[in-house]
Amino acid sequence: LVGSEMCIRDSYRLMPYIYSLAGWTYTKDYTIMRGLAMDFPENSRVYDIGDQYMFGPNLMICPVTSYKARSRQVYLPESPGWYDGISGMFFKGDQIIEAAAPYGSMPVFVRAGSILPVGPEIEYVTQKPADPLTLVIYTGANGSFDLYEDDGTSYAYENGDFSLTPIKWDETTHTLTIGERKGSYDAMLQHRTFRVVLSSGESPVTLEDLPFEGIEIMYDGTELVQQFR
Repeated sequence: LVGSEMCIRDSYRLMPYIYSLAGWTYTKDYTIMRGLAMDFPENSRVYDIGDQYMFGPNLMICPVTSYKARSRQVYLPESPGWYDGISGMFFKGDQIIEAAAPYGSMPVFVRAGSILPVGPEIEYVTQKPADPLTLVIYTGANGSFDLYEDDGTSYAYENGDFSLTPIKWDETTHTLTIGERKGSYDAMLQHRTFRVVLSSGESPVTLEDLPFEGIEIMYDGTELVQQFR
């Protein structure tokens, strides 16, 4: 998500997602930058792809390395579907497409079922609280995401001073469950606002649309269930 002012700005708005991935490396022994075979081990078509990678569970990054290229071929692994992060277009999985790569950008695809937490535009982690926090639900499959947070400045997380908020999306019932928050840390928000935005093939949301307006839900750390029509 680098290469232009817009991409850099978007990467900071995606800080709640990126910071959660970083937290998982400690709490789950996770790997942030992932060869496709790590997430699609049963799909032999990805074994020889060295120029696409998953960035966490939700985003597939497809760098453009040819001089002056404005598109590139991308393989979309078999899955319930993929959303083009630039155009919002929905594609079925297990196919090769010609992906647009306008100047200053690169193809980024979001897996259907992704829950993408998005915060305010910031320049560093502790500049402002991630409130309201937007959850962009890329519909088309069930999904889950554990939101990791800590004080952002110290090593207190090594003593257990962090929180995990489990978030789940049920595609069949169109129900979002924000589970009971586990753990705590200094200056943790006791009450916060989640803005929920649904992205679909009929009503797509792109990474360039950040920030978003959405349905507001108040959360106090206890389990919250919200159904969407």
